[in-house]
Amino acid sequence: MTIWTELANVEFSLGYVDAGGLRTRTLRAGRGEPVVMLHGTSGHLEAFVRNIAVLADHVECHAIDMMGHGYTDSPGQPYRIPGYVRHVLDYLDAVGIERAHFIGESLGGWVSGRLAADHPERVLSVTLVAPGGTVANPAVMDRIKTSTRRAVLSDDIELTRKRLHLLMHDPGNATEELVEVRHAIYHRPEFMANLDHLLCLQEMNNRREDLLNTEQMARISAPTRIVWGAENPFGDIPEANAMHAAIPGSALTIYPQCGHWPQHEHAERFNKETLEFLAGVPR
Repeated sequence: MTIWTELANVEFSLGYVDAGGLRTRTLRAGRGEPVVMLHGTSGHLEAFVRNIAVLADHVECHAIDMMGHGYTDSPGQPYRIPGYVRHVLDYLDAVGIERAHFIGESLGGWVSGRLAADHPERVLSVTLVAPGGTVANPAVMDRIKTSTRRAVLSDDIELTRKRLHLLMHDPGNATEELVEVRHAIYHRPEFMANLDHLLCLQEMNNRREDLLNTEQMARISAPTRIVWGAENPFGDIPEANAMHAAIPGSALTIYPQCGHWPQHEHAERFNKETLEFLAGVPR
């Protein structure tokens, strides 16, 4: 299965939007209420290729490359959480979206949670997929920083493959096409030049300042669901339980035999449950 065949049955557009001065890559498909999809650290919009075709039958999907990621411009300074949030808001403004549902994976969940806490008027609902940003674990931070840096600074595609394998319970879900897409992104001159900016949240001082804390989570008023992989290499289940306890009225689902990409590894279940969740959001 390739990215092309995943999307072959859906009408979509892949293009660029000026979001606050940053040329931002976006894949749009479907009609209905807008759903903005945000990927993880060093990721790109292809993280959602197994979801878009199904969801687009019911909603308007907007999968974007976040600030400084994929093929979206870098701001030329460290990528901190307030900057990510501002970029997403600029994207909403650029395409004329007043309020949206958000599906955020890893870093994208961190950004979605902060956006929901600070800008509730822009948020219809939040789906947090293996979200990061509630703890500062030095071992996990070093794993992300080291594996990403090795993959970016070497031409050896095997290091990119290993970086993707880290995300998966079943390495077979890191398809060769995904490896090639990410390898090409990692070796874009702009991406390489701004690598330290991208990895700044894996530095303790920056991360602690930007953490999604319990006070912020308590302010999330939009309907929220949390999806976690039982074998998530970047966060243990107690982290998910703590987030669930902190966000009022949230729902938590643990996927067995699942790593850091539940939306990809268990796409059929994720898509079904996402549509059920979105259908139940009060209008």
